Amino acid sequence: MKIDVLAIQGAVREHETALQRCVADVVLVKKAKQFAGLDGLVIPGGESTTIGRLLVRFSLVEPILQLISQAISDMIMEK
Repeated sequence: MKIDVLAIQGAVREHETALQRCVADVVLVKKAKQFAGLDGLVIPGGESTTIGRLLVRFSLVEPILQLISQAISDMIMEK
C-alpha cells in the first residue's frame, strides 16, 4: 500500500511517522505528478486559508479533485 502525504504545510513528519507504523510505503509529495500509483493521500491539517493558498500556488487543486473523483468512481464500481 502506498500512502502519499502532501508535504506543503502542517505536521508532515508526524503524519509520516504514524503512517509508517501502519502501511508499507509512505511518500512525501509536493507535486501532482508524484501522485501516480497512490492508494491514499493525507493532507496534514493547518490553517485552512493557508493550505488553500498553497494548493492553488502549487497547482494541486485540480489533481486532488481528480483523485477524489476517481476514488468515488472506484467505490461505486466495486458495489
